[in-house]
Amino acid sequence: MLYIADHIQIPLSEFSFTFARSGGPGGQNVNKVNSKAIMRWPVNVSPSLPDAVKTRFMTKFAGRLTVDGELVLSSQRYRDQPSNINDCLAKVTEMLRSVATRPVLRKATRPTVSSTIKRVDTKVQNSKKKQQRRRPGMED
Repeated sequence: MLYIADHIQIPLSEFSFTFARSGGPGGQNVNKVNSKAIMRWPVNVSPSLPDAVKTRFMTKFAGRLTVDGELVLSSQRYRDQPSNINDCLAKVTEMLRSVATRPVLRKATRPTVSSTIKRVDTKVQNSKKKQQRRRPGMED
């Protein structure tokens, strides 16, 4: 079971893993062992995710989903399969935690009187500064 938050728990049976040969350093071991983990998770049909979290996830990570709504992650950071599986699960956990809570909507507020006065004063000063840069006789 993958625990994301109090209300989000995903059973490991929803994830499917395949393995491939990974690149990078490792000598002959790289050529013989399938240590790269490729994880697939059908987000759009997952019963474990609440609908609001699912829509936020699919909009935020739309570029990482396939056309069918399946998330594909891979990890080849480590030299063994279990570590790479755990790395994939950690990546998914971070992705889900970033969308687990609903973002706080900004309340529109009016600017204060003093901030409006400061803004206008700054505009007047900048205008005067730029007028002084002009050539004399251009006022016509």
